[in-house]
Amino acid sequence: MKVVIAAAGTGGHINPGIAIANKIMKEEPNSKIIFIGTARGLETNLVPRAGYELKTIDSYGISRELSIKNVKRLAKTIHSITEAKNILKEFKPDLVIGTGGYICISVCIAAKKLKIPYIIHESNVLPGVATKMLSKKAEKILVGFKEAKDRLPKAKEIVYTGTPTKVKKLNLTKAEINSKKQELGFLKEKPLVLVFGGSQGAQSINKSMTDIIKNKMNTNYQIIWAAGPEQYEKVKQDLLKENMDIDKINGIKVMPYIYNMEEIMNIADLIVSRSGAMTVTEIENVGKPAIFIPFPFAAENHQEYNARVLEKQNAAKVILDKSLTAELLNATITKLAKDRSALETMGTNAHKLSTKNVEDKIYNELKM
Repeated sequence: MKVVIAAAGTGGHINPGIAIANKIMKEEPNSKIIFIGTARGLETNLVPRAGYELKTIDSYGISRELSIKNVKRLAKTIHSITEAKNILKEFKPDLVIGTGGYICISVCIAAKKLKIPYIIHESNVLPGVATKMLSKKAEKILVGFKEAKDRLPKAKEIVYTGTPTKVKKLNLTKAEINSKKQELGFLKEKPLVLVFGGSQGAQSINKSMTDIIKNKMNTNYQIIWAAGPEQYEKVKQDLLKENMDIDKINGIKVMPYIYNMEEIMNIADLIVSRSGAMTVTEIENVGKPAIFIPFPFAAENHQEYNARVLEKQNAAKVILDKSLTAELLNATITKLAKDRSALETMGTNAHKLSTKNVEDKIYNELKM
């Protein structure tokens, strides 16, 4: 099978594309796969690290704001269709797969002009502009949430597959969880709260967490917190102003990035995070209760829609970014941390929402 995968921008678009590529290569080792992205996004790092070739085009998201900058970007995006056509003509794929985001518009329009079939995978509850635009001509739309199906009335065929991710439930015993907590320097009997705001961190979450630590609010729980590579130093300096050494605070570990996220998710008692589709899927997979703080500037507010799905099933609490304060976040964490039964129920409810055999389902749809 020869496949082109269009994925750009965030890990939420790129990682599902990589997971799909890995599944194809596992089932058909002689396959040839390339990615098309931009020279600006995380794809420049993630795709080569996964072992795939990345071709780049100069495509941008479409903004409604009228400015010289946006007019120039629109012109480049229109020209990027020709760039994509040239790549497709040279590679001659059997299929194009788009995993969301603006890059899909250029690549899938080019594919349609060349009579190459394309399939879209949409991770979010609320399908993005690109998915809506391309749904009518796509062979299939594969969706990560059942709720997305009703939002794509023009699609020829919609299949609920779930969203592929590397993070799975490890089924650790209580003794194994306690042992891993102690290895990290945490007390085994005190709830451990995992906090992160996506691969780059989240300023509003970081501000609230810094205030919680400064004011020593976290008396009933421990914290492991990925502040983000770009924001870690600011957090460190803010705590230093209060004579707090970021590396020497009892019951608290702050770091730029957590590389063993699967393990940490599996030993945490509660997760505080944004609610991108990948994060929500991972939390469902490991079966953990969550406090979601949706990113307010996500396209069409899709992160709140993602979070509300779990909230409706008593698997998560939602705090809107505009309402977020250290006091509210701490009160919400503290209330849950005190109630082990509530945490377990929420975690069980989250795991019930997880989709099994996602990669198999997607691969089967690619073959049909």
